[in-house]
Amino acid sequence: MSTPMWIRQIHRWLSMAFTLAVIANIVAMTMQVQAVWIGFLALVPLIPLLATGLYLFALPYLNRHNA
Repeated sequence: MSTPMWIRQIHRWLSMAFTLAVIANIVAMTMQVQAVWIGFLALVPLIPLLATGLYLFALPYLNRHNA
């Protein structure tokens, strides 16, 4: 499996983790739980999700430049 395929797979798993963290945050807000760490829980997968997303976004432009 090539590097872009691995990054795409990691990006998919990170998006699922981010979705679960956002759902946990929404549930905590509706239950009025005062745990700040739940709010920051979504940032853990969001930062690498941003990095892999930017890489996947730039990949076609980088391949066009190298071709």
